Amino acid sequence: MMMALGMFVFSLETLAYQEFQRQTDWRHGSTSRIGTNPARQYLGRGDDSITLPGVLLPALAGTQVSLDTLRYMADTGKAWPLVEGTGKIYGTWVIESLSETRTLFFRDGQARRIEFTLKLTRIDDGRVDMLGSAISIGGNILRGLLR
Repeated sequence: MMMALGMFVFSLETLAYQEFQRQTDWRHGSTSRIGTNPARQYLGRGDDSITLPGVLLPALAGTQVSLDTLRYMADTGKAWPLVEGTGKIYGTWVIESLSETRTLFFRDGQARRIEFTLKLTRIDDGRVDMLGSAISIGGNILRGLLR
């Protein structure tokens, strides 16, 4: 297991990302002043986002169902706990976008290569003690997918 978003597990068998890109912003308000630099005040944390680009090769590793599952999860509008395979808890995240590019097609139109980019945005305030309820919600939705 590379990482889990809710009950979705990133791995070679499902969907393997090639990079892990994280950007964290901090907000600083600015007030103009005459004859000097603007005054700045720290306002707190801004957005925290993760981008996971990767390649899906259905004939070798991973399946199209994995992309469909992530789209379904995003359609719910719910937040999901993100946990690395090492056990590191990143917090609660929503799926902002999922893009894919298909290339190298078989005769029937099925793609041999699918490049994807998944973008996540953190929505919690660093309170990882709230993750239990998000995990149970995620399990119920994914069980519905498998029916």
